[in-house]
Amino acid sequence: MQQESAYWLAWSKIPGVGPVLLKRVWQQFGNLETAWKASPEALCQVEGIGAKLLNTIKQQRSQINPLELHKKHLQNNPQFWTPNQDNYPRLLLEIPSPPPLLYYQGQVNLLENQGHTPLVGIVGTRYPTDHGRRWTRNIAIALVKHGFTVVSGMAAGIDGVAHQACLEAGGRTIAVLGTGVDIVYPSHHRQLHRDLQKRGLIISEYPAGTPGDRRHFPARNRIIAGLSRAVLVMEAPEKSGALITARYANEFCRDVYTLPNSPEVAQARGCLRLIHQGAEMIVTEDELLEMLGAIPELDQAKQLSLFEVEKKEDVPKLDPELLKIFQAISTEATSFDVIVEKAGLPTAQVSGGLLQLELEGLITQLPGMRYQRLN
Repeated sequence: MQQESAYWLAWSKIPGVGPVLLKRVWQQFGNLETAWKASPEALCQVEGIGAKLLNTIKQQRSQINPLELHKKHLQNNPQFWTPNQDNYPRLLLEIPSPPPLLYYQGQVNLLENQGHTPLVGIVGTRYPTDHGRRWTRNIAIALVKHGFTVVSGMAAGIDGVAHQACLEAGGRTIAVLGTGVDIVYPSHHRQLHRDLQKRGLIISEYPAGTPGDRRHFPARNRIIAGLSRAVLVMEAPEKSGALITARYANEFCRDVYTLPNSPEVAQARGCLRLIHQGAEMIVTEDELLEMLGAIPELDQAKQLSLFEVEKKEDVPKLDPELLKIFQAISTEATSFDVIVEKAGLPTAQVSGGLLQLELEGLITQLPGMRYQRLN
């Protein structure tokens, strides 16, 4: 397991190989050590690896010793997960771009990583109104008292209010950073950072010492959405990073809730846009808790990795490629992106196959481009 993590690190150092492509490589070869030693011809079978990138990969493989790189990396980064490890958060495996390395600092709760404790994201503007602060605090406290873990980004404003309220209520909260886990950003959150290390968890896809960079934060937002079963946007102007998180949540088939306010309040206009686009309104704490309570706990017995095929006694007789699509769909709702990734087929072919399976009465389409097998 440790050796395989060394190859995740090595692959992540190759320019042009990002999280999406690295996931495809992993799916193609089953593990990254095998991929590292694969022939150029075999690597070319991975969608996204062309002649130029293949040449870069060949050069980097000749210069990098994965095991030595891993040993050196551990000196400053002793704690991180890679997708091949059991402790890697299961919900992140569902998204098209799981972080190749996920660094952490603080108190780990494996029930959260395995999906048995529901995680809810709370995001919003750095400049909230009193209304936004009050509702964020009250909802964060209500969530942790009912067994939820709150995920946010430790930014100024709504994020900080949510984290602080959780800690004061004695609950769990996870901060996803756009810096290294050892960097305090913004600087006035120094005490919050210390408190999170003692009673919460701090995670990031960036190694220790990585400073704040505005390009990192949109990428950070996909991790917040990916970790969460639902995302609450408390206040957001029309141009806001919180809306990026909501967009990712929609793409990942997560539920999105938002707090309404007057159109005259600039910090609320993004929330009103979300409501117009179909987000659920937060009206009362009790109603929100009731809706969130309908999210089922992930069943350990029914969980599938991205590379396992759900075993059924009666498998329909289908053409091989159509069978791949069918086997990529669970009895639980499965997003289109996950089906494409698991089937390993072109998007257009998957779309056509899904229509055929639906016409044959084997699957049904659900809202949000999700599909489900019919019993």
